[in-house]
Amino acid sequence: MDIEAFRNSLAQEAPADGLSLALQALWWGAKPDWERAHAAAQQDEGNSACDWVHAYLHRIEGDEGNARTWYRRARQPWPVQPPEQEWTAIVEVLLQDGPVAPASK
Repeated sequence: MDIEAFRNSLAQEAPADGLSLALQALWWGAKPDWERAHAAAQQDEGNSACDWVHAYLHRIEGDEGNARTWYRRARQPWPVQPPEQEWTAIVEVLLQDGPVAPASK
């Protein structure tokens, strides 16, 4: 799946089968259904991808203190781009199915 297909899938009622929990969380977050997104991210706490998405979700919620904790756990710096751009960046990294490396500053 690429970013365009992922965005197009937002027209559906549920995320596509086979998506990681982190991608499911981003999908629900874009609906927007923060509670479902948060629940998906929390299901694999300690997984760097889920921790990164968890951080992003608290950022968009406006809970900066909690978000900073999760960015540290995910080994990601505090983002400088707007949340919409961060969402796209995270989706693109996770769709590559590669390891989540710390983002460059």
